[in-house]
Amino acid sequence: MTADADAAADRSWKSPAVPRLTAYGRVATHDVDEAAEQIGRIFCPHGLQPEADTARDFLALHNCAAFDGFSINYVAYGGAVTIDPGCLDRFFLLQLPLAGTARVFAGTGEVATAPDHAASLLSPTLPTRMVWEGCAQLILLLDRRLVEQRAAALSGRAVQPIEFDPAIALSGCHGSRLRAHMLGLADLAERLGGGRGLPAVAAANWRETLLDILFAQPGNGLAEAIRLHSGRVETLPQAVRRARDLLAAHAAEPLDLAQLAASSGVGIRALQGGFRRHFGMSISDMLLDIRLARLNAQLMTAAPEARIIDIAFDLGFTHLGRMAGAYRDKFGEAPSATLQRAQRGRFTN
Repeated sequence: MTADADAAADRSWKSPAVPRLTAYGRVATHDVDEAAEQIGRIFCPHGLQPEADTARDFLALHNCAAFDGFSINYVAYGGAVTIDPGCLDRFFLLQLPLAGTARVFAGTGEVATAPDHAASLLSPTLPTRMVWEGCAQLILLLDRRLVEQRAAALSGRAVQPIEFDPAIALSGCHGSRLRAHMLGLADLAERLGGGRGLPAVAAANWRETLLDILFAQPGNGLAEAIRLHSGRVETLPQAVRRARDLLAAHAAEPLDLAQLAASSGVGIRALQGGFRRHFGMSISDMLLDIRLARLNAQLMTAAPEARIIDIAFDLGFTHLGRMAGAYRDKFGEAPSATLQRAQRGRFTN
């Protein structure tokens, strides 16, 4: 055995940071091909290339705590490596640097990330390439369908691809909140210790919090639509805003246009015109959208014995065929598919 081989065999792990989530170890290797294959199974297939002058320092660590619709991961590479996943396709990634630096190329944009400086947010439809240098990151993975369905529920639109600004300034209020919750989720996973799953209610609460943080990020292209659809736009006429609030508060009840208009202080035709002018939809369409959004949220957290028919009736749906068609048009899948996917994820995590 040569001196170089002896040195390679005896070298110790050089992690660029104190590893997190050690009870959830998935990958620990000095072999580039093994790292690319194993980490690719967890995230997605990708190219992985160490820089020649740091190849001797290569290592890959990946620890992953997976929950219902999301996971928190610790990923570290020794030396400098280029990572080329292309389009992520199935998920969004929030990457919080803990050590080292990374240059992230997403679409036509570039982000330089470092601890206490900037994090990155990768969207599934944007081609991505990254250069990590002695870098360790805490990475939050969010299921693409979960994010896009939540965007549809918040904005009043049908499911569509969403692309976020890839740069997150950690000095700002949004970045500080993101960092605090990612670290908090990692702390929680470490307390669980790898032997216990997160209870369904706790997982649902975390999922809601994480989605709320994600859509609070500027640059998602839907912020104005979300504010408008929720009735939070300051320029909305008071009558229209009040009617929107009443619809949300009494969504499970039959629609009474005369009572709604009287409670809003305007006539029926004026209120109908206001909804079309400001929301781009009729009052009945707005009510349907509110009900569909609530159905989606309840299916995502339904108990194993839950029946779609019972949830739908409780939300005010009386014609299941029309409900199923409208749900499919909005969320891109049948209600049963949402329920099955949510329960499958709950039982496998």
